[in-house]
Amino acid sequence: MNLEGYLTLLVKLAAMAAIASIVARLSTFQSMIMRETRTVAERAVLALWLGVVFAASVAVRIAGPQTAYQAADLGLEGSLLAGLLGGYVTGLISGILISLPTFIHSEYLTLPLLASVGVLGGLLRDLAPTPEEIWRFSPYPDVNIYRFFKEKRDHWRTGFQLIFFVAILCAEALRQGLGNLFHRSGGGNLVFYLNPPSNEEPKRSLATAAIYATTLFAVAIPLKIWNNTRNEKKLEEQERLLAEARLAALTSQINPHFLFNTLNSVSSLIRTDPTQARVMVVKLSKVLRRLLRKHENFSPLRDELNFIEDYLSIEVVRFGEKLHFETDVAANTLDMLIPTMVLQPLVENSIKHGLSSKVEGGTIRIRTHRSETRLHLQVEDDGVGISEEKLGTLLEHGGIGVSNVNERLKVLFGAEYRMWIESQPGNGTRVQIELPELETDLAAVS
Repeated sequence: MNLEGYLTLLVKLAAMAAIASIVARLSTFQSMIMRETRTVAERAVLALWLGVVFAASVAVRIAGPQTAYQAADLGLEGSLLAGLLGGYVTGLISGILISLPTFIHSEYLTLPLLASVGVLGGLLRDLAPTPEEIWRFSPYPDVNIYRFFKEKRDHWRTGFQLIFFVAILCAEALRQGLGNLFHRSGGGNLVFYLNPPSNEEPKRSLATAAIYATTLFAVAIPLKIWNNTRNEKKLEEQERLLAEARLAALTSQINPHFLFNTLNSVSSLIRTDPTQARVMVVKLSKVLRRLLRKHENFSPLRDELNFIEDYLSIEVVRFGEKLHFETDVAANTLDMLIPTMVLQPLVENSIKHGLSSKVEGGTIRIRTHRSETRLHLQVEDDGVGISEEKLGTLLEHGGIGVSNVNERLKVLFGAEYRMWIESQPGNGTRVQIELPELETDLAAVS
């Protein structure tokens, strides 16, 4: 085999890598390779996808000059991959589809060859100890042999990789054998194959080894590319589930915290003012009913403000005339969505840390306004304030209230939100939050 022949093999690998990379970007194909078990209809769709893609590669070889486009033909590798990913049905259908263009050149043995190779891929899939073993394939024989002797407790797992390796070589040997058999007997080119033209034995052996190695890598390359895509999708899914779990944990911290403080207030009134205690229990039951009815992460601002009013009606019973509540809410913000239970912990912090120790009490103010596509929220009190030393670590280590709200916003919005605190000892505290406008349909959170 001359230099042109080796370049053909390299181009073949490059073509396979390009096809695998393009296919991996398609969302439909991504969803297919993420599932290890498929219905017959799903296997047929996968066969259609792979059959069309690799039939196009065969068609390019046939449409071009006799030798210039040989590297484009990836029919055998595509048939085997289809069987590996989808099983017998997928491999068989794909092999038939891929071979259809070869009838133009009267390569009639290609159809049974590729159909058989597709079924071989399905057989390998069934032999695999787990579906994940398909993705672990290595084209390097030393790696497979090393695995066999290293993983002594699971010889079948490592032995399968050796069987996988040999099966690919057998598929290529079958193609070479059929091609040589009919070519030498004068039966014509009934099947396409890359034939080492050199008659010198050392060069011919080297060229034959290169052809077999190319077939191995042409199967391994798309498996590695598609496995990387699967791993990326799995990581994305794990990150999403982790974010949901963190959000659920953070939300579960808020409600018991609120309930604990309210029940403490009730217990302090039972002996001194039973009537007020009963009033607080009724109001608490109203608040809890609202909490139990809502399971969404977001709700309209007007609902959150109504909840704050219910909550403060409980706190007013405890503080009496010492506690005042004021709002300055822009009308165009009332229907904007905000995270559920994001204001209540801030109001609770203002009462607990800002006003409870102030003899004359104080006022809590909630202000909102809209700036283009941003929502600005502000919770302010005229309480005792926060020292500068504590203020610097409040967002990260401020207890359940402030740090919890900050963590929830981080989970929900990432870098798209801002939260900051301004305070001076003796002059009160102001917590400000800036959120992006959410496009979620209000009906979905009602």
